Amino acid sequence: MFVCTLSLLMACNDKSDVSVSVHGVNYSDQEFTYVLQDPLHPSNQAGGETIGRYEAGGIMCCFTLPEKWRPGTKINIEYTYYLREKPDGSLPEIRKSVMVEVPHYDKPQELWVLRHADGSMGIVSSIYQPDHPKWPGKIKGWPVPSLEYRRERWSLYMEHQLIFLRNSEGLLQELQENPDKITKEFWDSEMISDRALLSKFKGPDDLKYRSYLKRTYEDSISNANAEIENLNRNKP
Repeated sequence: MFVCTLSLLMACNDKSDVSVSVHGVNYSDQEFTYVLQDPLHPSNQAGGETIGRYEAGGIMCCFTLPEKWRPGTKINIEYTYYLREKPDGSLPEIRKSVMVEVPHYDKPQELWVLRHADGSMGIVSSIYQPDHPKWPGKIKGWPVPSLEYRRERWSLYMEHQLIFLRNSEGLLQELQENPDKITKEFWDSEMISDRALLSKFKGPDDLKYRSYLKRTYEDSISNANAEIENLNRNKP
């Protein structure tokens, strides 16, 4: 995503300014979005992407910095973070703004917008990524998900596999109890989505087709059970 207005592009051509890329890194347990804005030149701004919990964003273009660093160079970070989803499905959001000073640089480098674990915001100017030995930021490395977050994700994956298992078991049972009805329904469905597959069979009454469906459901059940066992072994 690029946030470069015409006036910003003109500013990028100023010989005293240098255009740099912008990245976002989220060390917190709250999803957020951000926009950088130069308080002295409002058209000089970048950002706008959403960054998930314990994630990093992409490469944004572009924000201009003075060719030579000057003490007191500041950037305004306007950001919005999101609270946990309410029972009604709404996602409460909190909007804030903070002015931060750009750290010293010998030459303009990429800007990293950091949301720390405590929710505070920071800026790092560096050509290196957070896991590089020369990364100048106080927090080293990429975000590490909390145990609570990892267990939350684990529960979602487990729920998905359990639903998949129940569906596969249900389909196999229906096939065994009412093979004529089930094979006809799936044959009609495959006529729309995968005719190449049906070319291998004579029709819904073909015993090979029924064997194929039975084997497909059994494989799905086996794969789901294997994944559930794997999830249980690796529960956070």
